[in-house]
Amino acid sequence: MDDTTRYRRLLDRFRAGDIDRRGFLGLLGAAGLSAGLVGGPMTMMARQARATTPDQVRFDGWGGVVSEAFRKYAFDAYTAKTGITVVDGTFGGADEYLARVKASQEGEFNIAHLSGVFDYARYHNLGLSTVLNEDNIPNLDLVIPALMNAFRPITGGALSAAPYDYGTTGIAYNRKHVSDEQAREEGPNLLVNPAFKGKIGGWSEWKTRVWYAALQTGQDPNGIEDMDAVWDKIREHRDLLLKYWTSGAEQMSLLAEEEIIVTEGWSGRIKALQDQGHDIGYLDPPGGLAWQECLFVIKGSPMTACEELLNFMLEPEVSIAVAEGQNYPPALDPTKVDLGDKVPTLTAFDPTGKLDSLNFYDPDYWNGNEQEWSKTFGRVQKGY
Repeated sequence: MDDTTRYRRLLDRFRAGDIDRRGFLGLLGAAGLSAGLVGGPMTMMARQARATTPDQVRFDGWGGVVSEAFRKYAFDAYTAKTGITVVDGTFGGADEYLARVKASQEGEFNIAHLSGVFDYARYHNLGLSTVLNEDNIPNLDLVIPALMNAFRPITGGALSAAPYDYGTTGIAYNRKHVSDEQAREEGPNLLVNPAFKGKIGGWSEWKTRVWYAALQTGQDPNGIEDMDAVWDKIREHRDLLLKYWTSGAEQMSLLAEEEIIVTEGWSGRIKALQDQGHDIGYLDPPGGLAWQECLFVIKGSPMTACEELLNFMLEPEVSIAVAEGQNYPPALDPTKVDLGDKVPTLTAFDPTGKLDSLNFYDPDYWNGNEQEWSKTFGRVQKGY
């Protein structure tokens, strides 16, 4: 048997799954040494194997308790199973992360924990989407259909991401200073109550600011008719702030240290504070903001490895463990999967799996206004 035939048979065994990547490269190395080869088919096949199965996949997420849950319950176990290292980075805001992706070399960023159909559409429109081979992700069959159906029309029926969790951005308040009754009575207007001047926080993201200002002016956030009123309310909120927070970790710190006593907040982060013993209340007001998060595979990524990671993360045992760790309901359909005892107690959890009661961004509406509104908020944020 000549060397080329021997190497091709090894490659066929590797592709068929009879030997893993490390075993394949080890056999290539042993065969090469015994034959005294330093190039030719061995070099070609080894490079092909490395291209087929990478040493690592990069994952970028929101940091804090969310990233800790992913690392503890998903990434380490995936690496133990596959030998592929997950290198995890963090970001505080979607716009900042997208700027990094746009400035990068193709393939430098692989999977992103994106929030909302808005971002999914934005990445696709910028040519950053991929087409997942759903046959490689059989656990998608366990996902809430409504979450996948929100993505498919954007990418021509295919998926570039796996839905992973969902939650809400509601009103968080310190019960030492604000009663549950007051929070329910004032709702979004609690964020612009002058009695709390200097003790109010807010996320420095234009979409959240516009959404809540729309509610404060009695408007539908997905169909605003008076933007002047919205900008006036955003300025009013700005003038009452202690500061805009820029990450989930900072949001939690400001509330825990009682530097702020009122802010909009992310449901899972507030649940984490409550579990730590902080007397923080949480309210989803009428018209409040819901979102779903996905694991988006970026153009240029090693698709097979990414698809394997997505499928692994959607394994019920893994997904439920991550959900309990980060305090957001998983994308798994509760009519198909027993989600245990804790998940049904999480804020925003929908036992029907239909999500009819939640309010999401209309991606076409918000993408159509992004350029103007994000620019205007940037000026308002600076005091104009």
